[in-house]
Amino acid sequence: MSFATVDLEIGGMTCASCAARVEKRLNRLDGVEASVNYATEKARVSYGDGVETAQLIAAVEAAGYTARLPEPPAADAGATADDDGRPDPVRALRDKLIVTAVLSVPVVAMSMIPALQFDYWQWLSLTLAAPVVVWGGAAFHRAAWANLRHGSATMDTLVSMGTLAALGWSLYALFLGTAGMPGMEHPFELTISRGDGEGNIYLEVAAGVTTFILAGRYFEARSKRRAGAALRALLELGAKEVSVLRGDREERIPADQLAVGDVFVVRPGEKIATDGVVTEGASAVDVSMLTGESVPVEVGPGDTVVGATVSAHGRLVVRATRIGSDTQLAQLAKLVEDAQSGKAEVQRLADRVSGIFVPIVIALAAGTLGFWLGTGGGAAAAFTAAVAVLIIACPCALGLATPTALLVGTGRGAQLGIIIKGPQVLESTRRVDTVVLDKTGTVTTGTMALLDVVAADDADPDEVLRVAGALESASEHPIARAIADGAESRLGALPGVEDFRNLEGLGVQGVVEGRAVLVGRPRLLAEWSQPVPPSLAEAMERAEAQGRTAAVVSWDGAARGVIVVADAVKPTSADAVARLRALGLTPILLTGDNEATAQSVARQVGIDDVVAEVLPADKVDVVKRLQAEGKVVAMVGDGVNDAAALAQADLGLAMGTGTDVAIEASDLTLVRGDLHAAADAIRLARRTLTTIKGNLVWAFAYNVAALPLAAAGLLNPMLAGAAMAFSSVFVVSNSLRLRRFTAAR
Repeated sequence: MSFATVDLEIGGMTCASCAARVEKRLNRLDGVEASVNYATEKARVSYGDGVETAQLIAAVEAAGYTARLPEPPAADAGATADDDGRPDPVRALRDKLIVTAVLSVPVVAMSMIPALQFDYWQWLSLTLAAPVVVWGGAAFHRAAWANLRHGSATMDTLVSMGTLAALGWSLYALFLGTAGMPGMEHPFELTISRGDGEGNIYLEVAAGVTTFILAGRYFEARSKRRAGAALRALLELGAKEVSVLRGDREERIPADQLAVGDVFVVRPGEKIATDGVVTEGASAVDVSMLTGESVPVEVGPGDTVVGATVSAHGRLVVRATRIGSDTQLAQLAKLVEDAQSGKAEVQRLADRVSGIFVPIVIALAAGTLGFWLGTGGGAAAAFTAAVAVLIIACPCALGLATPTALLVGTGRGAQLGIIIKGPQVLESTRRVDTVVLDKTGTVTTGTMALLDVVAADDADPDEVLRVAGALESASEHPIARAIADGAESRLGALPGVEDFRNLEGLGVQGVVEGRAVLVGRPRLLAEWSQPVPPSLAEAMERAEAQGRTAAVVSWDGAARGVIVVADAVKPTSADAVARLRALGLTPILLTGDNEATAQSVARQVGIDDVVAEVLPADKVDVVKRLQAEGKVVAMVGDGVNDAAALAQADLGLAMGTGTDVAIEASDLTLVRGDLHAAADAIRLARRTLTTIKGNLVWAFAYNVAALPLAAAGLLNPMLAGAAMAFSSVFVVSNSLRLRRFTAAR
């Protein structure tokens, strides 16, 4: 039997238990294996012969949710999440939150502060609170109704029942009880007493709970929306236009109109439009975005090039060999998508216990009503106690537990240069035991720098550097820039250059202060019959054995010295690796560079495990292999080549000095280009997770302790309101302690 795979966009999920329900319904179908990701709101479904996508969509809809096949991602840079005409759900949630907050604040103030309770204040409260509960909480009510029709319950069920019960009883007390009388007061009393409730209203509870839960949903939606941004950023990396050769003339066309076999021109500084083979010209191509290799690759006729890489200098004529979804860039985008789809969503504690907590609360409320009616307590007292059970169980503190800790933690993180993308990333920080570090741009600076100058016996090192720096200042090659910048910073102004020539793949030549100067590979000097002395040859071999790049310098017919450049290790990297070890993490260096370079860097920063010469797909495989060995892996990287591995890792940390693709695919972004921030990020994320768990434990403990009092009819509305307020204040205060988090140095 052959299998096909499809991704479905799932709508209507409000918690992790919704995703589990959809997954269960899909897996009931014969020949179907499904995995539903709540974070990305997608279901990845593998199905065999005889199963149609229409059946899959019907199964999801039968569970009470919506499903559709995803539309192709827009390739233009201006594409947004709602370009297909659908309303932006995050903006809609934000607008609804603002309106409900504006309406709720006066209701809570009037209910809790007797001095604000003027004649008929209760009717103004009803006018303000009713739209909050009915319109603001509509999503909760719809979800609760859908759950009811399918015989299940979630936190939405409790929110809906509690807020509607509070509103319903308030309407009863206002229209049929004594609460609507002029001069009615809501005294702020902290006493336990039994009453019939006909003079009590619960509007502040109904409005406040709705607003708090909406706030939590908004911050969650804003975080989840970023899940697809990595793919959009990858698509934007490609060239938008390309110069195609039509006979003897060039024609500028959109890059997506290229066909296999087309011949196109790439000028210096331009992106290569698609994968192909060079037919004419030579250049150094910056491929670091794909391979992590810090030194540009020299290419000429017959060499393959990759789309979205950049030609540093020289004109290239390329024949297209792969286009569209077959290119390496598109395959990398697919890797990111696969890794994100396969990443298990961390379920919040509130959702995990809701399957037990919600039915118990509903059963307790029904039992309370039946008990009071059966013992002759009167209908008013019975309904008062039952409604009190629902209200005291309303998850106000639960709604605040995650978003407040996350807001404070992320706010403090931003001050320290750490961006936490959402609550779903925190669970893994506690369990992480292995940290995989990309080399280029993470442990090292990502740019070539001057390291050493070795002069021949009859030459001065400063003179060698001055002459070479002067000649290389006329070139844009990254190695040339490193030599020129290093010479200028050490020696000041450099002399001028005449008759400069760039010799592709060999080096450069020119005249400096009347001397004919060559800088480049030994083969360049050999063409001019200038042998390299044994001492300089040995220095070059030593440098290359350490993974560095060496260029020989000659003038007036003789080799005068060797200049060594390399991707420099950041000065903070060694201390940062030591801090990661102190957090219980095992560091591993992962790079597309050669083995010698990787080992050299690893020795400098104190890393024992090295994986070198890996392609982007191999980086993902390394992370998967470590995970298969039972390790919980954090990945720190900065380039496009790291994006898929960042998404695959249990915890992805992107250096903010890197590419947008890496940042969007990660869970944590380190704004500073300093590896110390990685250790700070893990500490902060662990502290934030601990705070969230503490908040949730308190919120549930509060419910468990207060429910028996409510069932016994011993909670008047103000005591219930005060208890809920105290619970919320405690949660917020506990979260605010995160503001005292400091970065260790």
